[in-house]
Amino acid sequence: MGFPILSLLIWLPLVGAVAVFTLRGTEANVARNASWIALWTSLIVLALSVVLLAKFSPSVPGFQFTEALPWLPQLHVSYRLGVDGISVFFIILTALMTPIVVLASWRQTKRAREYMAAFLLLETMMIGMFAALDFLLFYIFFEAVLIPMFLIIGIWGGERRVFAALKFFLYTLVGSLLMLLALVYMWHNAGTTNIVTLLHTPIPVAAQPYLFLAFLAAFGVKAALWPLHTWLPDAYAQAPLPGTIMLAAILSKMGAYGFLRFVVPMLPQAATYFEPLMFTLGVVAMIYASYAALAQTDMKRMIAYSSIAHMGLIIVGIFAFNIEGIEGALFQMVSHSLVTAALFVCVGVLLGRGVSLDLSKLGGLAQRMPVFAVLLVIFALANMGMPGTSGFIGEILVMVGAIKVNFWVALLSASGMVLAAAYMLVMVRRVLYDNRSQAIMALPGDINLREAAMFAPLVLLVLLLGVYPGLVTHLLDSSVQSMVQLHLAALQAAPNHASTHLAMVTK
Repeated sequence: MGFPILSLLIWLPLVGAVAVFTLRGTEANVARNASWIALWTSLIVLALSVVLLAKFSPSVPGFQFTEALPWLPQLHVSYRLGVDGISVFFIILTALMTPIVVLASWRQTKRAREYMAAFLLLETMMIGMFAALDFLLFYIFFEAVLIPMFLIIGIWGGERRVFAALKFFLYTLVGSLLMLLALVYMWHNAGTTNIVTLLHTPIPVAAQPYLFLAFLAAFGVKAALWPLHTWLPDAYAQAPLPGTIMLAAILSKMGAYGFLRFVVPMLPQAATYFEPLMFTLGVVAMIYASYAALAQTDMKRMIAYSSIAHMGLIIVGIFAFNIEGIEGALFQMVSHSLVTAALFVCVGVLLGRGVSLDLSKLGGLAQRMPVFAVLLVIFALANMGMPGTSGFIGEILVMVGAIKVNFWVALLSASGMVLAAAYMLVMVRRVLYDNRSQAIMALPGDINLREAAMFAPLVLLVLLLGVYPGLVTHLLDSSVQSMVQLHLAALQAAPNHASTHLAMVTK
């Protein structure tokens, strides 16, 4: 074990949270100092994550930067960390989003000390979950994410914040308890919670469907997969804007990451058996959420339903069980994190100027705020998968992966993408061009320096990944190929494996 960069990435935000929590003084001084400590802590973590990415070798199979320390030796449980080409991107995204949400929270004065500490604690838990190579450690971080997010929604949210926070907490808690049962079974089956060992320990075929359903409950809720999505619109609408950004950009990806880390490689027979179900849920999520987005009059809720639709596409890519589908799903997760975060930053720009999010009352902003208008158009185009943006790459890869397995799934998924263009164009028209009321025209000027600092990395990455997707895909190739090969090998080794499916995904 070399330099423990993963441990540093995990625990440094916690140190920052403790430092913030110990601040004393007047409310204004505490708010200012808490913001600066949180910003510098998150920027240092971001710099370390860039170092991690720079030193990551995509050609090396397996996990890198591994750390292992004894924890519960009598249960064969250890503090074990490591990253592969999949988890490294989620760590980078988490590290990128945290300074953005700190900047978005810069004017927060209500209990600012606790507020900033909660976001730093959230960063610790999310990075820890993505870096964990022990199932019990993963579970602890996965569950611990609930605590700061529950507080962020419940204390600093909107009028119905308590209802939204409790709904979010109960939905995710029930699913996680079922995953705990799956954890206990897998520990009993393998004699360890080491994820690397679990990947190569066959699970009895008879037990796999039950484990799959337990994971579906846990990860499906986190991914807001239809019909387990009903907590999401309320949570997104009632959470303070920085909390909404983290929910959309990172927390929703935790479920998809769980499917990739546990379900696809560890439960291959069950995953294949339930593939039609997952395709159905993914396609229904895309179409249902797209129509729901079209029906919204609130900009924030429209973006929330858009997020559900995109997660449906991601599920389709994952359960295609081929390289194109899974790489497309991962690329779409990266793109969706950037684009959805940017769209919610756009919402924050409007809220910061006292503008209503009611689409019927917006309009004329293209004339009053031209830079903001250009940014909103770019992110809307990326959200609908326009070529030249990051959204296009993920969608086209998922389509290729899906059509190799099931033409009708690919066709229905494409219809969801058409609907995405419809609701995003409606939003752009209503926000930028309709009405032109006197209140809108009397707004203060265009985006300020703080807002530009939030937009800059997002627009740069959305456009850069749209023209040079190899920045992401070459890091994913080895890990995704290993996952697909592991999945197919387990199917071939099992009795009565799905030969027709194998023929399609290996074509």
